[in-house]
Amino acid sequence: MIITDTHTHLYSEAFNEDRHNMINRAIDTGVTRFFIPAIDSTYTASMFQLEKDFPEHIFLMMGLHPTHVKDNYLEELTHVEDMLSKRQFYAIGEIGIDLYWDQSTLEIQQKAFKHQIQLAKKYKLPIVIHCRAAFDEIFEVLETEKGDDLFGIFHCFTGTLEQAHQALSYNMKLGIGGVVTFKNGKIDQFLNQIDLEHIVLETDAPYLSPIPYRGKRNESAYIINVLEKLSDIYSKSVEDIAKITTRNSKDIFKI
Repeated sequence: MIITDTHTHLYSEAFNEDRHNMINRAIDTGVTRFFIPAIDSTYTASMFQLEKDFPEHIFLMMGLHPTHVKDNYLEELTHVEDMLSKRQFYAIGEIGIDLYWDQSTLEIQQKAFKHQIQLAKKYKLPIVIHCRAAFDEIFEVLETEKGDDLFGIFHCFTGTLEQAHQALSYNMKLGIGGVVTFKNGKIDQFLNQIDLEHIVLETDAPYLSPIPYRGKRNESAYIINVLEKLSDIYSKSVEDIAKITTRNSKDIFKI
């Protein structure tokens, strides 16, 4: 059984004490494909080291995270462009808009998001979207960029059924992680109305641990709890869910 974690921050400082053991635990569980989102230039070297340590399992993205869109964002976007020109990445991400922490940067977040979507189109790559308290703002940008060359994943999807359908209309898969196991997560109430072909699995480790680990550090091995929850929701075997969601990830990342 091959399981794909489409979104995991394995370079996070939260794993500094046991990174290799944590990754090997996940591999032993069947998680053999890890897609690594970027945050900003300060993490690039750590991402490259991960790839060097686990070359058969690690697949890197490049991008500027919306909460890291600050006064120096043009400099950071130049770094993204520079990296894309030098080597292979599998997505532009994670990118998007986050109005939960700081609404004052909305304008430059929108500019950075749009610019990185255009980079994705240039390099024929998927985008991986971070959206927090910003569905309307995200959809507004996607509407201006929609087309056959726009596709990707709506990471950590926590919206309504209506918002899910709108995301799908822009050629997005829905990234489903620990939130689906929360009692107040709500997406478990309608997810079975979304065809499995539109779903990919993720952990967002070290964040958003599934039940029964909620409140503790998340890790990629815990994706099995997400898998089991989707097995219940869709009334399919864990093996079938893993097979279908991994196939979906290959459709997006082309690997």
